[in-house]
Amino acid sequence: MLKNLTPTCKVRGTLEAGLYLAETGCLCLVDTIAEDPEVLQGDAQTYYEKLLKKSLPTADVFSIPGGQEVKLEDSCVCFVPLYRNNPTCKLLLLTDPKDKETVLAVYLGRRWWPVEEVVKTADPARDGLLLVQTFAERIVLFVLNYIIFGMLEGSSANDAFFLPHSATECAKILWRNGEAVAFYSVKMKGSLCDGTTSQCYLLPVLDTIFVRRKCRRGGLGMKMLHDFCQSFLAEDALGISCPISAAMYQVCQKFLQVYPEEQKRLWEVEAPGDWSQRANIWLKIQMELFPSGKAAMGSHMENTPASKPRQSEVDQMNKGVECFPGAGRGAGDATEKKDDTAAAGTLNPQGPEEEDLEKGAGNTRQHKGLRKRASPGDLVGDKATKQLRTTP
Repeated sequence: MLKNLTPTCKVRGTLEAGLYLAETGCLCLVDTIAEDPEVLQGDAQTYYEKLLKKSLPTADVFSIPGGQEVKLEDSCVCFVPLYRNNPTCKLLLLTDPKDKETVLAVYLGRRWWPVEEVVKTADPARDGLLLVQTFAERIVLFVLNYIIFGMLEGSSANDAFFLPHSATECAKILWRNGEAVAFYSVKMKGSLCDGTTSQCYLLPVLDTIFVRRKCRRGGLGMKMLHDFCQSFLAEDALGISCPISAAMYQVCQKFLQVYPEEQKRLWEVEAPGDWSQRANIWLKIQMELFPSGKAAMGSHMENTPASKPRQSEVDQMNKGVECFPGAGRGAGDATEKKDDTAAAGTLNPQGPEEEDLEKGAGNTRQHKGLRKRASPGDLVGDKATKQLRTTP
């Protein structure tokens, strides 16, 4: 049964995109949306068809910060796939009519949610690194990866192509002060490398990682790397998707200096991770066989100096870690708690500069070359089934 999610922020036909949470007490999307995805998509399709027929009861407009209003019409909305491997599950997005690569809002539960509000939470228990488990959390992951990183905060200099995660991707979102500020995803040992072969990963692989610009330079990249290692204590080897950016190598160097016991476990790998496809990260650091300066930063990166962290930072990272499903751990199972650090990172290369550790949510094994950045304006099919182009 669909909850009553009528737009309480609607005033004189306007769906406010401002601070509706503080002003009206509306619940956040991740705390509210619990319905069947098919029901939610059906609502979006119904709304879209009304836009096409111009049969909405009022001529709605969407207000964005600064007072500008965007008229809600079919030319400004499009459906995009939520998952890389499931083109039938889609989200309805509102784009800026003056810049089709800028997404303004997501339609869910019979209302428009501004992008910045999608990644917020009013639940105090949603704090630290938490596994992505619910459909609403999948939406937050999509917005962080595909919209915020892929369209809004990614470097246009790369002009890279970004893909959503799969529907079963193992990932964690880092929640801080009521907001999702970072994430990382893992290819689990034994999971298929892609949908075209029967090859499976031979070890857990850190595949994508991203920290929002406003939260960089605070240690979040190193924190997530530590969490990844702690989630797989029973494994003799752990991978990071190849190629690793110069900035991410800085994070790895700092991390391995603090945790020398991990020096033999971390490998730069290509799928599926056979020994012939691995290179020891610490050895490459010692031999200086890694990108330097502001060279391609893609997949993994954090903008922090390579100096040894303070003891307080180490203590913070040593807090309990929530395991991925099926990942055995030793003692100390717990949930990652308060993280006041912040930094930057991204996995899977596509990279600009250290200061812009943003690259990452792409599939480096299938899409090694840079491609044109996708935008909601790249539509295919008839207007009733608009969606972004995706690679085969």
